[in-house]
Amino acid sequence: MDVSFRIDDPTPPDPRRDWARLDPDARDAAYDNTRAVADSAAQIAARDAASAAYRAARPQTLDLRYGPRPRNALDLFPGARPGARPGAPCFVFVHGGYWQRNAREAFACVAEGLNAAGWSVALPGYTLAPEASLTEIAAEIGAALDWIAAEGPAHGISGPVVLSGWSAGGHLAALHLGHPAVAAGLAISGVYDLAPIRDTYLDAKLRLTEAEIAGLSPLRLPVVEKPLCIAYGSRELPALVRDARNLHALRAAAHAPGALLPVPGAEHFSVLDALRRPDGLLVRAARALVAG
Repeated sequence: MDVSFRIDDPTPPDPRRDWARLDPDARDAAYDNTRAVADSAAQIAARDAASAAYRAARPQTLDLRYGPRPRNALDLFPGARPGARPGAPCFVFVHGGYWQRNAREAFACVAEGLNAAGWSVALPGYTLAPEASLTEIAAEIGAALDWIAAEGPAHGISGPVVLSGWSAGGHLAALHLGHPAVAAGLAISGVYDLAPIRDTYLDAKLRLTEAEIAGLSPLRLPVVEKPLCIAYGSRELPALVRDARNLHALRAAAHAPGALLPVPGAEHFSVLDALRRPDGLLVRAARALVAG
């Protein structure tokens, strides 16, 4: 008996399947999250305000220098739970903005959920394009992780490091999973193949080279066999959904550990809400990475 199975996939088709036929505006739209989310401006403003309040209430360990450039600093938020055990994990979160926008200060509120669970949270900044190439940006994140490994114990970081990031930060987190300081990763809504980016408005500042596409695209690199949870909002742009699924499939084929985690009902901006509650889906995913 011939039995066939049909899987209903609500994600629209990936426009990159017809990439060569798309006009410049359609290519731009494939990666334009602010255009795709009608209330993105309101969500960003609310996030910025919440982050400013979170930083203002916790000024003790802000602006810790890890390198010589103006944005080479990180904010550290110690765990808030009374009696948190020594050696609690540290969640390192790399902000997004397509490598050319935003700053760590605007994302302090993502520390809320894991701080409440007793984890410390560190948010490194980095130089933006075009002032820095993507190669230089990636090196700065490596330098921030070097600093955490060397100087973190003096600031109470003695447990495992879970490296995370959102959007461009998700790309940078996946790229640095192999860093010796990193125990596991949580990549959120990232771009994992850079080749199509060069054909969009984003490349005006990035000016990606062939070497960067080959050497800085997680989908084109050897699999790192540390745990990596790959998360995305179920209402993300199809290109980002497919990149997440493709990276998970690549890792699964190599038997590398880590879940593929769609966040139900979330788009590119609201997906971060799942980090702001102690019971949020992404908080639970981070804790599961180093459980036991």
